[in-house]
Amino acid sequence: MKAVVYKGPFKVAVDNVPDPKIEHPNDAIVRITSSCICGSDLHMYEGRTAAKPGIIFGHENMGLVEKVGAGVKLLQTGDRVVLPFNVGCGFCRNCQRGYTGYCLTVNPGFAGGAYGYVAMGPWRGGQAELLQVPFADFNALVLPPGKKHEADFALLADIFPTGYHGAELAKVTPGETVAVFGAGPVGLMAAYSCLLRGASRVFVVDHVKERLDKAKEIGGIPVNFDVADAVQQIRDQTEGRGVDKSIDAVGYQAVAQGSPAAGGKAKEIPNIVLNQLIEVTAPTGALGIPGLYVPSDPGGVDEAAKKGSLSINFGRLFEKGLRLGTGQCNVKTYNAYLRDLIIAGRAKPSFVVSHELPLDKAPDAYDKFDKRVDGYTKVVLHP
Repeated sequence: MKAVVYKGPFKVAVDNVPDPKIEHPNDAIVRITSSCICGSDLHMYEGRTAAKPGIIFGHENMGLVEKVGAGVKLLQTGDRVVLPFNVGCGFCRNCQRGYTGYCLTVNPGFAGGAYGYVAMGPWRGGQAELLQVPFADFNALVLPPGKKHEADFALLADIFPTGYHGAELAKVTPGETVAVFGAGPVGLMAAYSCLLRGASRVFVVDHVKERLDKAKEIGGIPVNFDVADAVQQIRDQTEGRGVDKSIDAVGYQAVAQGSPAAGGKAKEIPNIVLNQLIEVTAPTGALGIPGLYVPSDPGGVDEAAKKGSLSINFGRLFEKGLRLGTGQCNVKTYNAYLRDLIIAGRAKPSFVVSHELPLDKAPDAYDKFDKRVDGYTKVVLHP
């Protein structure tokens, strides 16, 4: 089969690789119809992780069940499914409590597994024609048959639930004001989720025009941090108070004012957004941090950052009585409910998708998405 294979920093290729097989009775083989390129994939693409050449990328996957193992009882051949990026077993202590992003079974020695991602277990990614799905009855979310809502449903694998997770971490409630830092796909989904939850005003901070335009289209208030300090801009629009809640959808590759948008070329300040959240949030508010932070960053700005050690103003956090929630999304907590919002016409997350391309266009798509050029905000690949 064809698959997107990592070759080294800033280089991927579409190669022929062996087809996946049923290796356990609980496995299924899914023929991929849509697989998205995620901002998290760019961390590996840019060489900012310990990823070695040969990894098949792709953790945002959906498709049609082609084959099932003898132990699979709920899925049938031909079912249309979307797969959480988290690989879970369904029976370990964490999975039983709903923390499927921290499964203790699928990646021995580590809490959590995922498709096609460094250090997240042996699972190959789905930017490919076929994908092995372990514990398939537990991991696959069945969708209505046909092709309707294809791009919307594809986003249930990661960014729509992850954006919603940011809103849930911050406990956004109706009428509140929110600041979302980062208007990439997850940030836009976080802003959209806050609006779905009834937030009165949602400020969205970024410096890429296409992203800020998208934020405005959905009812967000764009804040360009290249124009002036983002915290001050938001205070100026909230009578100096700041916001009730804030969300970090940027992570450890946060950049300085005036930096170029292209990946790998910006001046990074990995703790800047965390400290901005603390400053912009009013006393007794809450912070949601779904943005990715890692314990090891070979490209870190200093020795501390290379070990994932960042300086934040904890005294100010404590003084203001702020609450904080963080961690990767447990997709299964949200995906069925968000699916039903899509089916009911109450949500259409595909507004964030800028390009739908065949699999063989993946190398060019990675290059343009990483450089933030030609309007590349979210790419869906179709094998």
